[in-house]
Amino acid sequence: MHNLELIQSQIAESAHTKEQILADNELMLTISKAADKCIEAYRNGRKTLFAGNGGSAADAQHLAGEFVSKFYFDRPGLPSIALTTDTSILTAIGNDYGYDRLFARQVQAQGNEGDVFIGISTSGNSANIVEALEECRRKGIYTIALTGGKPCKMDAFDLVIKVPSESTPRIQECQTMIGHIICCIVEQAIFGNNK
Repeated sequence: MHNLELIQSQIAESAHTKEQILADNELMLTISKAADKCIEAYRNGRKTLFAGNGGSAADAQHLAGEFVSKFYFDRPGLPSIALTTDTSILTAIGNDYGYDRLFARQVQAQGNEGDVFIGISTSGNSANIVEALEECRRKGIYTIALTGGKPCKMDAFDLVIKVPSESTPRIQECQTMIGHIICCIVEQAIFGNNK
């Protein structure tokens, strides 16, 4: 019975966090604004750049994949790069410039004015994502932070989406959901609802 109780409590915690998001109109409007910024970038021939560490790196790759391949229906791919995937680039930057420069260097090389940079971090204090902010500002790239509920260094981003939790698993689950919502809105706005 112990496992059943643990399973129930984990599901209940996850559902509660999502219910908090659902009850927060301001947070939902922030998610909508993030989607609008991505739509604007794509309509102007620009792209999205995703970054994260650990589980958030997996989320970065996952969400970039949704844009490039498809989300709900078949349509042309949307340009999106996960800055977490090329081991030669990652190890070269880490070796030559240090791990904190991992994403800033890639933004400098691959980012363009009008792009959107989406940094994913449960703590909101990942140094390599925070350092990318200055490079984004220099290049005119709009920045969106996906973080947890505490005040953090990523609060300086142009738009901050805070999951109302301090639990890493709950934050990550909701960040995936929010990413999916953004993909859904973008896909439908650009290509129509072909489900």
